[in-house]
Amino acid sequence: MLADALEHLVRGIVDHPDDVVVRDKQLRRGSILEVRVHPDDLGKVIGRNGRTATAFRTVVSALAGKGGARVDFVDTDRRR
Repeated sequence: MLADALEHLVRGIVDHPDDVVVRDKQLRRGSILEVRVHPDDLGKVIGRNGRTATAFRTVVSALAGKGGARVDFVDTDRRR
């Protein structure tokens, strides 16, 4: 549910929505949502001084409740 909600939010602000992929990784310390976007969209997702990324993290934290979740933003590498 968290991954779907975050993916929907990120797709709404990027220029290349088809390149957005959100993976939910379960680790010992908790859940990590890894967001991959087109390299041209990384600045939009992070925002000025990280404000947009912080807003995404705030929304995910509110949805996650007690368990919480970390959010990492990564650009897709076209060379792979």
